[in-house]
Amino acid sequence: MNPPPPIELASRLRLRHVSAMMTSAGLHHITALSGDMRRTLDFYTRLLGLRLVKRTVNYDDPSSWHLYFGDALGSPGTLVTFFSWEDTRQGQPGTGEAVALSFSIPPGAAEFWAERLNDEGVTFALDHTAPTPVIALHDPDGIGLELVEDQDMGASHPPMLSDIAPEHAIMALMGATLLVDNIEATARLLIDVFGWRETGRAELPGFERLRLESDLSRIELLRGENIPPARRGIGSIHHIAFRAESDEAQAEMVVALRKMGFETTPMLDRTYFRSVYFREPSGVLFEIATDAPGFTVDENIETLGQKIILPNQFETRRKEILAKLPEL
Repeated sequence: MNPPPPIELASRLRLRHVSAMMTSAGLHHITALSGDMRRTLDFYTRLLGLRLVKRTVNYDDPSSWHLYFGDALGSPGTLVTFFSWEDTRQGQPGTGEAVALSFSIPPGAAEFWAERLNDEGVTFALDHTAPTPVIALHDPDGIGLELVEDQDMGASHPPMLSDIAPEHAIMALMGATLLVDNIEATARLLIDVFGWRETGRAELPGFERLRLESDLSRIELLRGENIPPARRGIGSIHHIAFRAESDEAQAEMVVALRKMGFETTPMLDRTYFRSVYFREPSGVLFEIATDAPGFTVDENIETLGQKIILPNQFETRRKEILAKLPEL
């Protein structure tokens, strides 16, 4: 039985004041655009040690792969996912888009990653001046990545097939950096709807920075002068997904958003979670994704990511769809 629509569900709840009724569970996943999915697959599994959790297609465009990478269980909060846009131009970072994502690594692991990246010929910078060591690099499509030593952002279940020991392995998806033109409006949304808290501000050369945190994740908002809008393409971060621990929590967030004047999509069934999408004040695409039902609805834990899974509406076109997908 399908869950009731968000508004109908929310109407059954005894809603409290927006600022008190929700505490965010942090990020669910971040989705980006890949120019060469085979290269992306190698980078995120072999080099970074993430598990290929699911191989499926973009539900809105089945000619594109949608691959999910995360910890051994495909836990919400560890996931980075990619659409294949191989015939598209390179994206151009700008306002209205996330420009980097970060992973948490265990304390003391930065030196291991510096050696590993150096051995692979990956250009990176190791910053020891930050509160904890940070490694900055780019993936093969130019997406900005950070590996941040942190013991407070939650632990995951590292894939056992990786050659990376648990004391060095990526623990979770830690956060994202958003380039916005209305830093206060975006911060207010994250605080009032998702229950995040402001933890710091700074004036950087040419930029204003505001940091917000949930119990498990961080978001950094950057605002600069005269920065053009982002041009979406290969290497762009497509959207940021926030966790809703239940359908009820998602429905409350939708009600709060609509009270603030935001337009949202209907609840959409993505098989592994249920989603609602909207754009924040500067145009970054946000998603609210439920934790349930998870990635074991059509595969066992032991075999996650091994089969090509199509949503039911495309199963009758399997042969046609697979023939058009880029080769992995």
